[in-house]
Amino acid sequence: MPLQHYSGVFDPADLDLLQRVFDQLCVERRLAEKDKEQREDLATEIVGVFQNGTRDEADLLQAVSQRRRA
Repeated sequence: MPLQHYSGVFDPADLDLLQRVFDQLCVERRLAEKDKEQREDLATEIVGVFQNGTRDEADLLQAVSQRRRA
């Protein structure tokens, strides 16, 4: 779970939100556990968007999904 190392940075509710978004995007992108580098990159991207102010779960999903298509 690539988001584990953020446990000291975010509060538990934010970490839960980030994990849900991460899990959903892994399913959409068909990223398996073996795709470690891609999963790490995705986690970093999600956290970056979150830190830039996108805090709503649906908005975060949409923002990261749109970044991939751009």
